[in-house]
Amino acid sequence: MNKLNILFIAASVFVVKTAVAQNTDTAKYMGWRSHDISGAAQIQVTYRKGNTTQLNQDLNSVGLPSLASKDVWINLSMAHYNHNWIMEDGLGFSPWSSSSVNNLKATYSQYQAYFRAGYNVSQDIDFKLYPFVGLNFSAAILDIQDNARIQNVTNFSQEILNSTSSKVFYQPNFGIELGAGFDYFIKLKPKQIDCVEIQRNIPIGLRAGYYINTYASGWKIDNYSLQNGPSAKQSNVFVSLNIGLGYEIKKR
Repeated sequence: MNKLNILFIAASVFVVKTAVAQNTDTAKYMGWRSHDISGAAQIQVTYRKGNTTQLNQDLNSVGLPSLASKDVWINLSMAHYNHNWIMEDGLGFSPWSSSSVNNLKATYSQYQAYFRAGYNVSQDIDFKLYPFVGLNFSAAILDIQDNARIQNVTNFSQEILNSTSSKVFYQPNFGIELGAGFDYFIKLKPKQIDCVEIQRNIPIGLRAGYYINTYASGWKIDNYSLQNGPSAKQSNVFVSLNIGLGYEIKKR
């Protein structure tokens, strides 16, 4: 799991650094940027149908019940605007799905980090309409818990080498997103702070497109690759609903 943890930690750091860089007053032209700073912090709920057919076949073959497919993703994202260019980055997950039998429990989860670039084709200041292309890094995780064997000893030293079926599998994925976005901005009362004016708004929007799962790695346990695991790709249509808190910082 070391590589997977590094992937998501790195993605998280990138999102935070990008947001900080967007809002930091850098020294340029008398200490002010050459353009206004604008963007939004957002919550996105995405529907993209998953495919767990092969995974369930493997689980069923060893006596474990099927897992329900979780098709909804919950994402936190940041949007950054530079004239007509729109950049969006985010982190998300799908709710966990689990099944159990005879003290054996299987839990399936998914996580993603994505980066999108689009261009606004609307001339109306109240909304943005833009095509976009994006990169998506994700991972599926299967956690097997063997409670019957984990909980059959009480001594710490015995548990260290206790034989158990508990293990964690993971599958890294990479994909490309092609789609279009729409955001309508509900304007709020501006706020004055020293020499700047902050124009606030609530963006409500929609994203729709197609996710192309261009690379699906084999399943792994720790750093060890496994053969003949579920290999179905997750390419499919996606639709996202979006709401957030937007801002535009202007020098007075």
